[in-house]
Amino acid sequence: MHKPLQGLRILTIEQYGAGPYGTQLLAALGADVIKIENRAGGGDSSRAAGPHFLGAHDSQFFQTFNRGKKSVCLDLKETEDRALFEALVKDADAVANNLRGDLPAKLKVDYAALQAIKPSIVCAHLSAYGREGERAAWPGYDYLMQAEAGFLSLTGEPDGPPARFGLSMVDFMTGTMMALGLVSAVLGARRNGQGCDVDVSLLDTALHQLSYPATWHLNEGDVTTRLARSSHPSVMPSQLFPTRDGWIFLMCQLPKFWNVFCQAAGRSDLADHPDYADVGARAANRAALQDELDALFRTRTTADWMAALGGKVPVAPVHDIAAALDAPDARAMIETVEHPERPDGLKLLREPIRINGERPSQTRAPQLGEHDDAVLGPLRRGQT
Repeated sequence: MHKPLQGLRILTIEQYGAGPYGTQLLAALGADVIKIENRAGGGDSSRAAGPHFLGAHDSQFFQTFNRGKKSVCLDLKETEDRALFEALVKDADAVANNLRGDLPAKLKVDYAALQAIKPSIVCAHLSAYGREGERAAWPGYDYLMQAEAGFLSLTGEPDGPPARFGLSMVDFMTGTMMALGLVSAVLGARRNGQGCDVDVSLLDTALHQLSYPATWHLNEGDVTTRLARSSHPSVMPSQLFPTRDGWIFLMCQLPKFWNVFCQAAGRSDLADHPDYADVGARAANRAALQDELDALFRTRTTADWMAALGGKVPVAPVHDIAAALDAPDARAMIETVEHPERPDGLKLLREPIRINGERPSQTRAPQLGEHDDAVLGPLRRGQT
């Protein structure tokens, strides 16, 4: 398939989730992504992330974030290895990292250190709190950002404790932001020959994702809080409802969907009721309308409701992970890649981007130092 980033070479000093997520997106789109790993430290720490392993220095967690990349082992603090790294920089478009904020300068992987080697090099930095300020040296993770940026205050039931997302969405969004910043800066460097530093942080990204509730607060002093059933703050019905055998999420975001829902559900009387006549009335009478709809939804199974409402109004069943991955729409997202520890192959999710209607396919993530000879061998032979 057409991969638009073919010819783009990225060196990356990365660990765990956020940085590897971003560079894997670039690898899927054709970039040549080379992981710089320290063999003495066991490489990317996620190689040791359980509970499911694939031999020494490999795990299913690592495979999730590093498909389609190459791995070479270098210690950037050692003179010979540093020289090899700098030789790689000469032929690269970008150097990415998700190091603690104070480390890129210390390891000399920022633009100030690398511009003399290649003026057009782009240095992309992903850190917890940024490379400047009093928290530059602080370690940080996704869940901490969810807590500090207010996400936990918006998640869960009103009478329960604050709750985090079930997945590390701040990591994933920050990795995506880094990937966007990196390719944008490379485009600029190819136009004018000038490289630069690109910075993203977990906390900045988390704050950015506060989105319209932030706008409401900054301009009106409004503080969005949790509502029962994961309800939308201003639209009703837009929330979870219990069915006979599970849960369903209904979202009547537009007035037309409320009318269509009432008709399809056999309750056209609700559309005509003065207490539910418009968006404001439904929000003002949220509790009474919820009671009406709870009784209605409990009369049928989730599958029955999906048959009645699917495609007519915005509605979805509430799945667990097993059901979500077994659903017809998910099957095209799953591919099986070859892996030496899995004779039948390793099942992984594809990237969500299509090019000309095709989803990128990926190879497995690399073994530790698997590409030392292919990538570093010519450089070592050139030094002798």
